[in-house]
Amino acid sequence: MRVALGVEYNGARYSGWQRQSHVNSVQQEVETALSRICNHPVEIICAGRTDAGVHGTGQVIHFNTDADRDMVAFTLGMNTLLPKDIAIRFAKPVNDDFHARFSATARRYRYIIYNNPLRGAVLNEGVTHYHHALDETKMQEACQYLIGKHDFTSFRAIHCQANTAIRTIHHLSVERQGSYVIIDIKANAFLHHMVRNITGCLTDIGIHKQEPIWLKELLDLKERAKASATAKAAGLYLVDVDYPVEFEIPSTPLGPLFLPEAHG
Repeated sequence: MRVALGVEYNGARYSGWQRQSHVNSVQQEVETALSRICNHPVEIICAGRTDAGVHGTGQVIHFNTDADRDMVAFTLGMNTLLPKDIAIRFAKPVNDDFHARFSATARRYRYIIYNNPLRGAVLNEGVTHYHHALDETKMQEACQYLIGKHDFTSFRAIHCQANTAIRTIHHLSVERQGSYVIIDIKANAFLHHMVRNITGCLTDIGIHKQEPIWLKELLDLKERAKASATAKAAGLYLVDVDYPVEFEIPSTPLGPLFLPEAHG
């Protein structure tokens, strides 16, 4: 049978999602636990491969198994075997035509900035600290220029291997909750470092280094070198993946879960 799992993880001590030789990855930990549950080697496919240090509250994976197991084996059983910084949020049998990556119609990320003159300690791995005051109103004003279908060459990593830089952003907003500034972005797909590069530019607008219209100018330039530095990985979360309704993939509260009102 084919099974879909929802996965939550703190990416701070992992070299990204993807399995690699000689370094630890989230995929390796999940596959190791699944292989024990199924009693045979298991290979998983994910909705989105996150980079080193990036977190996930809404990652979705699928795998195939011949083992006859109740879904509780893939939730409670997996959570017993997994490290404390990785957890399964749901398990559901799916049809063979479901594919965690190719069936996805959109992905949603949130970037969390702890905007305070002094750094924190308890959540230091889950947020990016920025000590200069950020003007979230100006940042929100800039967001309008990126919504829609555009060529995002100015916001892709130089070594990005995507065949095209054309992407469609469905939603992009900036809001403040106390000392936290939350950048929320949803698109049909993302280029390598696209969210972190957009965040870097929005941050420069937030400190009044640039005006909001600058984002439109960057889109038109199509030059990565003209944009801001890439934001750090620590504040980035993959929080949701959209699928066609016929697959009946469970919905889970949006993260990160330590934020008040972060479930909408």
